[in-house]
Amino acid sequence: MFCGCSNDQEEKHPNVNVCPVCLAHPGTLPVINRQAVEAVIKLGYAIGGKISKISHFDRKSYFYPDLPKGYQISQYENPLVEGGDLLGVRIRRVHLEEDTGRLIHSPATSNQRPASLVDFNRAGIPLMELVTEPDVKNADDAVKFAKELQLILRYLGISNVDMEKGQMRVEANISLSTNGEMGVKVEVKNINSFKAVKDAIDYEINRQKQALAAGEKIIQETRGWDDVKKITKSQRIKESVHDYRYFPEPDLPPLEFSDAELEKIKLEAPELPEDKRSRLMKEFGFNREQAETVVSDRFAAQYFESAASELLGFQPELTPFNLLYNYFTSDLWGLMSQKAVSFADLKVSPENLAHLVSLIAKEALSSRLAKDILAKMFDTGLDPDAIIKESGLTQMENEEELADIVAGVIKENPEAVGDVKKGKQNAVQFLIGQAMKKSQGRARPEAVKKLLDKHI
Repeated sequence: MFCGCSNDQEEKHPNVNVCPVCLAHPGTLPVINRQAVEAVIKLGYAIGGKISKISHFDRKSYFYPDLPKGYQISQYENPLVEGGDLLGVRIRRVHLEEDTGRLIHSPATSNQRPASLVDFNRAGIPLMELVTEPDVKNADDAVKFAKELQLILRYLGISNVDMEKGQMRVEANISLSTNGEMGVKVEVKNINSFKAVKDAIDYEINRQKQALAAGEKIIQETRGWDDVKKITKSQRIKESVHDYRYFPEPDLPPLEFSDAELEKIKLEAPELPEDKRSRLMKEFGFNREQAETVVSDRFAAQYFESAASELLGFQPELTPFNLLYNYFTSDLWGLMSQKAVSFADLKVSPENLAHLVSLIAKEALSSRLAKDILAKMFDTGLDPDAIIKESGLTQMENEEELADIVAGVIKENPEAVGDVKKGKQNAVQFLIGQAMKKSQGRARPEAVKKLLDKHI
């Protein structure tokens, strides 16, 4: 945040991404990271917050071994963003500060006493803190809020926000109201997965309920979540604001923004997730669930919209967007998940996927044949026409050949034929499946059904 050290979450060796500034050597001076400041302002606009045209950094004093200066450069008065709203939850403020180092606790062994080791690779990394008003009523809403915030940050390109890599952490403040008044606040720190957010909040609510029912007093404290034992543990009595002894950071100048600078940052923001959901529902006739699925990954959304645009060229008289959605979310995404391929490495271009879907819509390909062709497209990157030509996976058009296949299926499955005569639709689907198997997916199901209706 205030030096040029690498922000590498993958670094395995301790104390490598460090310098005299983030290690607080005497005589060193911090310099503000412009990109981090602009990123927070982008989020401020995304949540409808008020951007402070004049802001500054403060010193927040407290003493822990993972904070080498003995204070943290943070913001208290005049944060970058004040106010805003996300999913009906009011935002109090969004400010910027530097992260601390990482403590690694080593248990006692036969040869040494217990010890705490410090890795300063993370010390000084830009850390954006968003504080809400007490509008969240339960654990499920907290998870929903955190997921939407994560998605917005990804769309803005601010961070990958990977909780497993420590790029996003949730700190839940839980207080139970009694007699209509807010109770004492307990903070559960550094929760690192959405499941843990739900489990920690549910546990802490129940713990406080039981304590109050037993006549105990809740104390203001910081607790940690034990993901193995599924309990919160007391870590320290929570400090109050005056304990931090905030005062303006003397080594950094105030931040002043012109209208032109703020307008430029505002215009750089992309379409946000909720706006995109609404537009997809309107343009493609999607329901809410379909829109949620596409928007859940910004690279997936870019790919789908590119494919939808290409589909208009292949199928101007008919735009089977739901068919495209099905092949995109089920078949293509399934192959990507199975083979651990990202959108950046995907060989199937949006144009080729649209071409395949147009062939299915025109009934030039059966769904069975299309799945086989898509699998080959996935491995080779070739377009559907090239694969059809190379592999001979053409649609069966010879009516005599198809009639012979259907006659064979009827002869080989007398029991299913009897069920069809009794009006059992499952038996019809079974016979169609047998015909598709015999034709290696080259027959059209509709043509098979027509022949079955004629001969049974």
